[in-house]
Amino acid sequence: MGQQRMLKFVDVERDMPEKRSAEDRRDDHHEIYRQFADEKAKEQAARCSQCGVPYCQSHCPLHNNIPDWLRMTAEGRLREAYDLSQATNTFPEICGRICPQDRLCEGNCVIEQSGHGTVTIGAVEKYITDTAWEEGWVQPVTPAQERAESVGIIGAGPGGLAAADMLRRQGIQVTVYDRYDRAGGLLTYGIPGFKLEKDVVMRRNDQLEKSGVSFELNCEIGRDVSFAELRDRHDAVLIATGVYKSRDLGGPGAGLPGIVRAIDYLTASNRVTFGDSVPEYDSGELNASGKKVVVIGGGDTAMDCVRTAVRQGATSVQCLYRRDRANMPGSVRETANAEEEGVEFVWLSAPKGFTGDDSVIGVKVAKMRLGAPDASGRRAPEEVPGADWTAEADLVIKALGFEPEPLPSLWDAPGLEVTRWGTVKADFQTKRTALDGVYAAGDIVRGASLVVWAIRDGREAAQSIIDDLDRRASVPVAAE
Repeated sequence: MGQQRMLKFVDVERDMPEKRSAEDRRDDHHEIYRQFADEKAKEQAARCSQCGVPYCQSHCPLHNNIPDWLRMTAEGRLREAYDLSQATNTFPEICGRICPQDRLCEGNCVIEQSGHGTVTIGAVEKYITDTAWEEGWVQPVTPAQERAESVGIIGAGPGGLAAADMLRRQGIQVTVYDRYDRAGGLLTYGIPGFKLEKDVVMRRNDQLEKSGVSFELNCEIGRDVSFAELRDRHDAVLIATGVYKSRDLGGPGAGLPGIVRAIDYLTASNRVTFGDSVPEYDSGELNASGKKVVVIGGGDTAMDCVRTAVRQGATSVQCLYRRDRANMPGSVRETANAEEEGVEFVWLSAPKGFTGDDSVIGVKVAKMRLGAPDASGRRAPEEVPGADWTAEADLVIKALGFEPEPLPSLWDAPGLEVTRWGTVKADFQTKRTALDGVYAAGDIVRGASLVVWAIRDGREAAQSIIDDLDRRASVPVAAE
């Protein structure tokens, strides 16, 4: 039906072009797209079997009430579907775009398990929330009553922003501190715009600011303001910094120019999208245009790098991963997308060193095989003797994952306890740390993980803070 409307519209455009302005044509195109998208969303939502055991919901970290908002979508009740989605997910428009649904809700759909193809839950969620924004259903938070208590949140990523939203809904005063010049964390500077459009992130930041959330950007804790001062300013502090320290590579030639960190490469690309001046991009240091690119790693960040390199005009893009396809940690869907775009995946391959004089020209690669399981239960990769080879490269991007920064020393906070991995020790349920009034949530507690888990952690931390502030307010003050 949607395609028939599209063809009919094209005929009208051909027959009466002089009678229609460019703005009118854009409006008509948009309306036809909306009608087509609405039909597809209803069609997919109607495929939900409304099964007695909704595995899609139980495998969603936020436990979104997926079957019910799918049913509402199928019935055309989009406003109610959005309200239900927003009740458990602070940023459904973001999760609909970037969640690895193939590993979570969609991968556990009963229809998918029966071999009939999953309900496209992520696409429906995206449509519901995009419609909500267009229709003006998403409004700034207006708490019933303002409270005097204030909370300082360190980190403007998804965990910190989710907490800020929940706290403001209770009338609590919130200030978010972040080292970058824009809020959003990896949503803004880590994830490429072709996966998560930047205006989607910026409009949510704007909505939070209009809700009364204060942002102190370009603010480095330990440099611009001390952690101790932050604790004095606020009734509670939430640490939601994420993990930004890149894992590194050793070996001969590891320091050659042309070998860069994934976070630097992706940040430069996203800054260009915003229209910022990025000298490292203009010079070619963080630009894949016309280059033979090798990305090392197998996670979602590696997928972001290879697909960005394709779009920047790289002459070739290879991805080296030390295990096989079945053991790759990144999204299966993202890997398939990258392959369709021309990326070559070289499985069971690990870098041993790099060649070049003034700049990198190649990666020395060891052929690997999978041996006995390691401590995590995964089969450990081991080198195949005598099977080395060299991959040509003008640009090598290290996408090996992220580790926590040493916060106790950076912030002069020796009482902030960390694990042997450097993550902040916090109660799994309450998010409380060893320091009174200090909480921690997201990747800085659980290690590098998914955006949806950071949102859940941020929401749980906010609820814990609210409970503790309520408890504190209810305790009578002793008479002097």
